[in-house]
Amino acid sequence: MRGRERQPAGERRGERRLAVVLLAPALVALGTVVVYPVASAVFRSFFNDPIGRAPEFIGVANYARALVGFEREAFWAAVGNTAFFTVVSVAFETALGLAMALVMHRAFRGRGVVRVAVLLPWALPTAVSAVMWGWMLQPGGVVNALLGTEIVWGGAEWPAKWSIIVAEVWKTAPFVALLILAGLQTIPAHLYEAAAMDGASAWRRLVSITLPLVKPALVVAVLFRALDALRMYDLPQILTGGANNTDTLSTLVVRTATGELKQGYGGALSTLTFLFVFLCAFLLIRAMGTNVFAGVRAGGTR
Repeated sequence: MRGRERQPAGERRGERRLAVVLLAPALVALGTVVVYPVASAVFRSFFNDPIGRAPEFIGVANYARALVGFEREAFWAAVGNTAFFTVVSVAFETALGLAMALVMHRAFRGRGVVRVAVLLPWALPTAVSAVMWGWMLQPGGVVNALLGTEIVWGGAEWPAKWSIIVAEVWKTAPFVALLILAGLQTIPAHLYEAAAMDGASAWRRLVSITLPLVKPALVVAVLFRALDALRMYDLPQILTGGANNTDTLSTLVVRTATGELKQGYGGALSTLTFLFVFLCAFLLIRAMGTNVFAGVRAGGTR
């Protein structure tokens, strides 16, 4: 009996050792590309950026410089722009993605072609989309020709901001639509049939059946897109270069650390950006994720 009891324990130890061996390459890779750069940026943020001499330890002076010092206007403007781009673009993407998903979910001839056409913008690299929109938004470009205007989209603050939002929504609304479409396909068809027999209108079926049952997929789409938008870099950098108050936290960090060669201050900005995104992610997951999990538990207990 004792020999039989010791054998499973030995097998468990062998499985643990095998798990460690299999996980070791992934942990080493994560440590190399994630942990080490983050730790280096945090460490460097406590030093100044001298010219021609060794850096000196200055404590939290770089953080105070960004939060309350002479660089505070640029930092808080980037925070405001990041929040603005995130809230507005995710709101438009959610509404447009839901509409596209409802259309793609319907059965009609040519549905496959429509799905491919809708998802094509998401398949394009962001840099390619930004260059394409930069060309279309020129004073003599396609957008002004269609609208009958002569707007210099990159020449003023609000036209530049809205051009970034339009390009972002065009690029990523199909991603939201794809996630919502996956949720729509899990809704049983007999629910709609029963509601139609009871005389429920199309709007009533949407509000009472579609939206409640597609809520988990909708929340996942919003969470994914919000976290991605908080790190927005490609579109503002290519379309405006941060001009006309269109800097995001990511563009400010990259320009400070690489363009201006301020490694210490850039490290502080990157740390603050990480904390900002982490806080937003935590609040979003607490506010939205809890409701989803509660709904799943409630649905499982009925």
